Amino acid sequence: MGGIKSDYRCFFCFTKAYERLLKKEDLTPEQKSEFVQKMVQRYQEVQHDFSAPSYSRDLRNIFQTYSSSQDLYKEEKKVSNDLALRLYPDLKQLVLDSEKPLETALRLALAGNVIDFGVHAEYDLEHTIKSVLNTPLAIDNMAELFKRISRADTILYLGDNSGEIVLDKLFIETINHPNVYFAVRGAPVLNDVTVFDAKYVGIDSVAHVISNGGDVPSTVLDLAPPDFVELFERADLIISKGQGNLEGLIDTAIDKIFFLSMIKCDVVADAVGVPKGSFVVMKQ
Repeated sequence: MGGIKSDYRCFFCFTKAYERLLKKEDLTPEQKSEFVQKMVQRYQEVQHDFSAPSYSRDLRNIFQTYSSSQDLYKEEKKVSNDLALRLYPDLKQLVLDSEKPLETALRLALAGNVIDFGVHAEYDLEHTIKSVLNTPLAIDNMAELFKRISRADTILYLGDNSGEIVLDKLFIETINHPNVYFAVRGAPVLNDVTVFDAKYVGIDSVAHVISNGGDVPSTVLDLAPPDFVELFERADLIISKGQGNLEGLIDTAIDKIFFLSMIKCDVVADAVGVPKGSFVVMKQ
């Protein structure tokens, strides 16, 4: 798997995420200690060829041997989706009243990327929305993205997190393109979007929903089924949403990808060359 390479800071990010899960799940102290030992062992095994999406997959598979839950963030995903759905009517009106509706909808979609339980347990979506609407982007390739949208016959939109997907839906509605495909994860992983989540918020009413086949918080073509790979290659434009997809695809030499993301950690901030916490619309 490709992506951003090994950095010791990645390990500590994963430990924080799994510390929260260990507190939430009903495991014995012995099971928790055993999992942590396996977590360290696996990092030692992969650190010389480290990939954050791949390591996340490994940890999920190990954790599933201790937990009976197949969707570890099921409750959090529903809360996030319901919160965003409650905001949706007012945000839709905000777009309709905007002098630049497409830019406003894109900025709202960027704001939604703050919802990420793999990085932090708490977020303030409404505050982030206000901030993103009035703050310059750290990398701003919006104008070129909009030109590519207008010329594209087929658009592949790579989804990221639940809750956030409501604002993706609003952006896709505003694009108003007849041939948009919305990609979801192939299995529950963190709070990332699955087919169930996409249909729950109505993404299937504005785009064709397709699974990327993977059980990692990213887009990894090596794990994808043939129909997804064919679509990925055929699409005229790929809109890659969120840091997870960015981490998996940033090293690919594909100039039709545009990354829309909040930069949530120092490792990715260093790789992209922007401050942590900033937002980017960045051409590959």
